[in-house]
Amino acid sequence: MKKENEKRECFGVLEKVFPMTDKGLRQTPDECFYHCSVKTKCLQQAMASKEGVKVEEEIIERGTQSGVINFFERWSRKKQVHRKIKK
Repeated sequence: MKKENEKRECFGVLEKVFPMTDKGLRQTPDECFYHCSVKTKCLQQAMASKEGVKVEEEIIERGTQSGVINFFERWSRKKQVHRKIKK
């Protein structure tokens, strides 16, 4: 077993640590969720990447399609996401 501070090659790689499932939703694989000691830091790193920004946009679009998010909230959230990209 690896030490707690030791990072694997998959650390922060979004498609490995938070892949899309057959149902169209993202889910952490069992080997990450149950057996990785740095899973929280790893997911935070993955979500801070440009690919992570795309995931945030997916969430916004899903909320819009389901009627949970209205036009103005969608616009505001997308603006925040695009500000993250520029940083």
